Amino acid sequence: MDETTAILTRLWPDLARLARLDDAPVYALMALFVRVGAVVSLLPGFGERTLPARIKLAVALGYALLLWPALSPLARAAAAADPGLAAGQPFAILRAMGAEALIGLGLGMAARLMVMSLQLAGTIAGQSTSIAQIAGAQVTPDPMPAIGGLLTVGGIALAMALELPTKAAVLILRSYAVVPLAALPLPGDVAQWGVDRAGAAFALSFSLAAPFVVASFAYNLALGALNRAMPQLMVAFVGAPAITMGALLILWIGAPEMLAHWSDRLDEALAVPFGSP
Repeated sequence: MDETTAILTRLWPDLARLARLDDAPVYALMALFVRVGAVVSLLPGFGERTLPARIKLAVALGYALLLWPALSPLARAAAAADPGLAAGQPFAILRAMGAEALIGLGLGMAARLMVMSLQLAGTIAGQSTSIAQIAGAQVTPDPMPAIGGLLTVGGIALAMALELPTKAAVLILRSYAVVPLAALPLPGDVAQWGVDRAGAAFALSFSLAAPFVVASFAYNLALGALNRAMPQLMVAFVGAPAITMGALLILWIGAPEMLAHWSDRLDEALAVPFGSP
């Protein structure tokens, strides 16, 4: 009993300081956790479906605790601007949480579209070179050719090696300068941003898969000419090993450059998430 009393006596100053906290830091932690949780759910590496939900929750909580001190003044300013939030009205708090969730999903989608561009590039490369079914074991939960799985896993590994967690923390912190706490951007701006980001992702996918598309065009052109010259020859049996070997050779030579270019574009997306490409 005496030991318990001594522990409570030592903890009492800290408990008293915690009790004297106003609502603004608490709102900041809640709002930050909502925004960070939405970002982590879509962020490359942390947002993959193969990652357990407990790890995602721990990452989101870690980001929230890390950035919480910097956002307490912003929470006080937001509470002062919104009387309902300052008074702790449930509707105002739910509205603020909903706004933070939508903003976080937008931030995460800016990064997730970059991963989708790698998946689409691998699909285009595999279908254009007729090796979509080679080495068909899936290395990712999303159905895609083996080239897409290889590029996706390599891109995520490269992003994590190049300090993606640190860039994500800076991204979340900078986002409050563009969209303040509990604020929402204009719907028209969000729609235009989404169209621009999706178009840029498709353009990046095709540019990454361009060597395979060009090689496929040259292969089919040569195969057609050979078939016209020698109709009795089974050109498909002769040309199939050539296109497979050529596609694997292009992947071996071009994968480092493809991933380096993709990494640069990912850094641009994280640096200016709400900007149009």
